[in-house]
Amino acid sequence: MTDAWVALEPGADPGARLGVLRRAHEAFTSAGRVERPVRPVVAASWRRSARARVSPDGSARVELAEDDLSAYREGHPLARAMPLFRELMGAYARDGEHLVAVCDASGRLLWVEGDARSRRRAGRMNFVPGARWAESSVGTNAPGTALALDRPVQVFAAEHFLRPVHPWTCAAAPLHDPHTGRLLGAVDITGGDSLAHPHSLAFVQAVARAAESHLALSAPLPRDDDDRALLYALGRDEALLVAGGSRVRLSRRHSEILVLLARHPEGLSGDRLLCELYEDESVTPVTLRAELSRLRRLLGDGLLRSRPYRLTVPVEADFTVVARRLGSGAVAAAMGAYAGPLLPRSQAPAVVRLRGRLEGELRAALVARADPGLLSDWVHSPWGEDDCAAWRALAEVAPVRQRPVVRARMRELDGELRAPAPVRGSPFATVSQRPPS
Repeated sequence: MTDAWVALEPGADPGARLGVLRRAHEAFTSAGRVERPVRPVVAASWRRSARARVSPDGSARVELAEDDLSAYREGHPLARAMPLFRELMGAYARDGEHLVAVCDASGRLLWVEGDARSRRRAGRMNFVPGARWAESSVGTNAPGTALALDRPVQVFAAEHFLRPVHPWTCAAAPLHDPHTGRLLGAVDITGGDSLAHPHSLAFVQAVARAAESHLALSAPLPRDDDDRALLYALGRDEALLVAGGSRVRLSRRHSEILVLLARHPEGLSGDRLLCELYEDESVTPVTLRAELSRLRRLLGDGLLRSRPYRLTVPVEADFTVVARRLGSGAVAAAMGAYAGPLLPRSQAPAVVRLRGRLEGELRAALVARADPGLLSDWVHSPWGEDDCAAWRALAEVAPVRQRPVVRARMRELDGELRAPAPVRGSPFATVSQRPPS
């Protein structure tokens, strides 16, 4: 294979390839053995699917009912790109009897459009809006695997982990926020064997690039004459500040300072900042003033003022967006905006408190909402995978067929909690990288 991400080379016989893949799929699902003809990207995905305990005879689960789905996708950033997707892919899908699908970063399908007959067929395997097609839920598939790998991929026939999906071929590419690089979801083209060609993968890649350009134009960076700035600090150790038509990646200490100043638009005194930033009480005001001086030079004239220290423009921070949505009861929207813990490695006392408060409020809202889809998103995230309370809440509301997997994970976590702590100095003793909560 000349391109590991393309399912079939030009001129290859789909029928012959399908027979080989079916035998390889059977060998893996029955004995865990990967046959030689399986592409490495597919073999690795099959192994991840097996570790996630996906049943090869299972199906996707619809997590968002019509009312919730409608509200959720109206507020999703990719809604702005849907006219472009329809323009670029609509005729191609209708003429080829294909489907165009767009999913969010959790693998939930938001839109599935195209040929009516293909939609009916796809509906029988729950390839429908609101259904979760993450790789961890339904195994190898183009949109789910594209999200897992954060790169375009094509999946042909029996390369899919689920047997009911073997009649289909799909190609998908991830979509990112053009300003922050945050993963927003994926765009997918799904159909028959005719899609098993390098052109379909190249096509969906081109559409994804066009969509990201469209998003950049439809939500541009703040201009020089704009009176606001954007701060992105969730899920990243070095915050990103977008202001005055430019993007500035901040050091860890400068990230902490900007988070606190964004949190306190009225300003903070030097003494207050010193207490909020440093665990070590021996740190002097001179150290803080030096950091602020460097930050002022980095940001440019006019953005940072002193006495008290404050920003001179309004700042819209991603963590305040999550808090505001939680405050209004929009739990799904808050979850959609939560890209991870606030400055995860920061030990600044105020950041630690803010990080723990935001994470705790979101977790409590998810548990109270008892929505299996939202809880599943949380426990399958890097920051929620060891959250016993969330796993217990999910066990109460998960569909019957998923409860054995959930309970197995709960037993694993209970075993880890009961395990004796490693002896200090042992080669197995490690420092946890999980942020405090």
